[in-house]
Amino acid sequence: MPINKVVESCDQAVADISDGATIMLGGFGICGIPENLIAALVRRGSRNLHAISNNMGIDGFGLGLMLEAGMIDSFTGSYVGENKLLESRMIAGQINVTLVPQGTLAERIRAGGAGIPAFYTPAGAGTSVANGKETRSFDGREYLLERALTADFAFIKAWKGDQMGNLVYRKTARNFNPMMATAAKITIAEVEQLVEPGAIDPDQVITPGVFVKRIVQGPKYEKKIERRTVREAR
Repeated sequence: MPINKVVESCDQAVADISDGATIMLGGFGICGIPENLIAALVRRGSRNLHAISNNMGIDGFGLGLMLEAGMIDSFTGSYVGENKLLESRMIAGQINVTLVPQGTLAERIRAGGAGIPAFYTPAGAGTSVANGKETRSFDGREYLLERALTADFAFIKAWKGDQMGNLVYRKTARNFNPMMATAAKITIAEVEQLVEPGAIDPDQVITPGVFVKRIVQGPKYEKKIERRTVREAR
């Protein structure tokens, strides 16, 4: 008998997230982000959260809503992005921000999911990124020891999923979502399409259902553009 991991709503999916939780949030910029789960968490109002994401997106959408609601105590990501509020609060010392080279961030999350506690990387060696970190030379090149990242919860966005939690991603959403799904105690996936077990070709599954604890179909999605760039009219 297949295990049905479907929850009825995003609000139900995030109902047990308490203050102080560490949450990984998938996506790249504002592409492939779990926007409905984020909106539900804002409604819940959990505080002092520790967010791990590639970046904070834009003001007034996605993670920007959590920041505006004063829910985030610390943020670990690869860059500030287009979020002016995060930039101003970071400069004012109102939020603890840890910036990590993007490749290192991805590998720290992947390592967390694989049970690897730490690894050496040359990224950041000889810069302020190396401050306070163990270094070691391999073949005449300096490397930093970076610790793996894990979380209490991971919010994942996928294109399609079945009731058992097997997930398929599309395009940019495949960047951080799959690795975050493996690195949290409880992974919650929101999908655009929710299908019956067996409806997804096993060869198409990217995240196996064993990593997913809850799955919910998002009620709506906004196709926002992070930075619109157009050519001048001729």
